[in-house]
Amino acid sequence: MINILAVFTGGGIGAVMRYMITLTASKLLGTQYVYAGTFCANIIGCFIIGYIFGMTMNKAVVLSPELKLFLTVGFLGGLTTFSTFSCESFCFLKDGRILQAITYMSASLILGLTATYCGYALAK
Repeated sequence: MINILAVFTGGGIGAVMRYMITLTASKLLGTQYVYAGTFCANIIGCFIIGYIFGMTMNKAVVLSPELKLFLTVGFLGGLTTFSTFSCESFCFLKDGRILQAITYMSASLILGLTATYCGYALAK
C-alpha cells in the first residue's frame, strides 16, 4: 500500500510541477509557444532521472524502494509527458509545420539524452 501511495503522491506533485512549468513558459514566451512547457518539463525530467540513475547505479546513494518509486514512477511520470509530446508533434505535422515538428522532435530527443547523461555524470 505504501508503494501505491508513493506513486500517487509523486505523480500528483510531478503533474502540478509540469502545469506550473507550462504556465510559466506561456507567460514568458506567449501562448503560441505552449509546447515549450512540455519541452522544458521533459528535459528537466531527463536530467533528474539521469541523476537518480547515476547516484544509485554505483550504490553511492541507496534509495529506499518507496522513495525510488516516488521519484521515478510517480514524480517523473507526472512531470514528463510522452503523450503530450506526441500530440504536440502530431499537431505541428497536421498543420503543415514540418520544419517545426522535426526541430521539436529532434531537439527533444537530443537534449533529452544529453540531459540524462549530464544528470548521470553529475551524480557520479
